[in-house]
Amino acid sequence: MSTAGTVHDFDVVIIGGGLHGCSAAYHLAQAKLKPVVLEKHVVARHASSASAGGVRRLGRDPAEIPLAVASIEMWHSMRDMLGDDGEFRATGQVRVAENAAELQKCEERAARVRALGYDHEVVIDRKELRRLVPQVAEHCVGGLHTARDGYAFPFKATTAFRLKAEELGAVVKEGTKVEAIERSGERWVVRTNHGQFRAPVLVNAAGAWGAEIARMVGDDPVEEPVALMMMVSGRMPHFLDPTVGCMGRKLSFKQMRAGTVVIGGGHVGTVDRETELTELDFRKLALSARTVSAVFPIMKDATLVRCWAGVEGFTPDDIPYIGPSKAAPNVFHSFGFCGHGFQLGPVVGSITAQLVTQGKTNLPIEPFRIDRFAGKDARVPAH
Repeated sequence: MSTAGTVHDFDVVIIGGGLHGCSAAYHLAQAKLKPVVLEKHVVARHASSASAGGVRRLGRDPAEIPLAVASIEMWHSMRDMLGDDGEFRATGQVRVAENAAELQKCEERAARVRALGYDHEVVIDRKELRRLVPQVAEHCVGGLHTARDGYAFPFKATTAFRLKAEELGAVVKEGTKVEAIERSGERWVVRTNHGQFRAPVLVNAAGAWGAEIARMVGDDPVEEPVALMMMVSGRMPHFLDPTVGCMGRKLSFKQMRAGTVVIGGGHVGTVDRETELTELDFRKLALSARTVSAVFPIMKDATLVRCWAGVEGFTPDDIPYIGPSKAAPNVFHSFGFCGHGFQLGPVVGSITAQLVTQGKTNLPIEPFRIDRFAGKDARVPAH
């Protein structure tokens, strides 16, 4: 039965059923509002289930550090907040220096972070690196360490926010594609393939398609979809606790509790914006595998069992869009997280709810404004 003419009224319409959309739904429902999440596929279809699940403050853009610091506290209280921790494990994160020059960069990075008033990034020497990461290659000389970071299971974390939001009264509509957005009096009218959804407030958490939604209300951000590739090995005996990256190479490396090893780091495939299908680049995956073997010799005999790519929105300056529309009233953006938005999911949902209910937030979001590239020839760098 067609539902194209049906009209549904809510307090807030959220476009996008990823982690950020579900987190916003939870925080808004917690504030006694009734939001609806419109997801054109299924919840966590793209980046929110295909990401590496890194929960890290380590290596953040300075603008993101205050948000990441606030968000890590929410990850540590996730079970109390949602009744489910999304399999968050606070195993720490390490960024490995493979030579003296990279170790010097670690010193400089830690000094910059301390100058901003934060002390979570700590330089470690060769001995401490071996203690934290016993199987790291002999040539590695030290690195950076953040003790309370870790990782979570992306789909389970997103689902935890979704289920708690629904328990509090939020509604999630999967298979519901936005076709048009109009202003009618004091309300937004979102036309979809399953009827119209009306609300005074609109939240854009549409991920790699966030810029398209933003243009429907008059904003004009710069964003490009990018297909980040991942690999996973067969099960191996336990040899690693922290999530590991490198100072000088593309690498994100973690061993899950089941023994499998998840490998990422920013190598990209290709994505078709219209069909939303991705294609893997096996030459880059081979390069990623060689990096892994160089840093972790134990992986030379590992068997890869699966590869995939998730679609994420990237911006010219590699930080997201967070905050109110500059072109339309009562519209709030939360997209373009450039492959590192997973850790920020809890706090950005909270920020969005604060903006909706209070008109302000106590966290600094000016660097993430939607119009920061207006009048500039800004482009997303090739990856």
